Amino acid sequence: MTTVHNMTNKSGKLLIPLLSVVSALLLSSVVIFMTGRNPADIFLKMFRSTLGSEYGIGQVVFRMTTLVLAALAIAVPFQLKLFNIGAEGQLQMGAFAAAVTGALLPVSTPSAASIPLCIIAAMSAGACWAMLAGGLKVRFGVNEVIATIMLNFIAQGITGYLLTYHFAVPSTEHTQPVIYSASVPTFSLAFGWLKNSPANISFFISIGAALLFYIMLFKSRYGYEMRAAGLQPEAAIYGGINTARHILLGMAIGGAFAGLGAINMVLGYKHYYESGMTGGIGFTGIAVALLAGAHPLWILLSAFFFAVLEYGGLTVNAYIPKDIFMIIQALTIILIISFSAARKKP
Repeated sequence: MTTVHNMTNKSGKLLIPLLSVVSALLLSSVVIFMTGRNPADIFLKMFRSTLGSEYGIGQVVFRMTTLVLAALAIAVPFQLKLFNIGAEGQLQMGAFAAAVTGALLPVSTPSAASIPLCIIAAMSAGACWAMLAGGLKVRFGVNEVIATIMLNFIAQGITGYLLTYHFAVPSTEHTQPVIYSASVPTFSLAFGWLKNSPANISFFISIGAALLFYIMLFKSRYGYEMRAAGLQPEAAIYGGINTARHILLGMAIGGAFAGLGAINMVLGYKHYYESGMTGGIGFTGIAVALLAGAHPLWILLSAFFFAVLEYGGLTVNAYIPKDIFMIIQALTIILIISFSAARKKP
């Protein structure tokens, strides 16, 4: 009976995201039809533009890379029943730290030192920013949703001030470029793949991060304690698990993943930090994590889906407003929440 129940539970967890995606696409098709366009034609054009060319695939891979890491920033604290809304601010702080570090390094610094230093700076900035919310939660019982939302605004203010008054190139809204050795090579440059696209080898870092989180969560004692602290905190404390430590570390690890997303955007693409460069990616990461049920491996598929929608909306913008694809994203999450709630009802 237990085996049958587990199989039913797993199939239900898989069915809900699938049903949500299909339902969102069907509802969005109605909206597209109301604009006077054929939904089948629009979706066909979108998939041809995204997955039918090297450049389109490269754009999807580039967007997917940051989305995976932003989603991991939400998924790690979620295991502790913490809702980290601050991936946007953590990514912003990480991007700024990576850009400034890469710009201030001596030009003669080799790649073997410059890239790791920028990665450490980005992850440390993201981790410290997330740990602030964790500390407020542990010490004063401040709700992490409120704390992380407010920290997003503070991160925007701090980076804006430092950029404007200390680090911006005169008459611009961006920092000095990072030194050449701190640049992460694109697939096109390194392997001759996905030519002219911004996809770079930080994609492998995002895949590795998801696999690392999977191993940590399901194959280690720390992961077992983390899940126990999230499911039954009082029982975990009784069993000798330090839940306060797990809250602090869980938030810090999530923030570090968010900061790591800066490697794709700064070192692999722009090569500098500019105002507004995160563009709400941290908030999209919440949707990616929710669709994946905060599972590290499903996040890879979820991020791919959202990356296709994000770039696909741009490719068919001449035919329909790209906002329709934002509607698909929002509908998907609303439907997941609705179907999950309905399934839990007796």
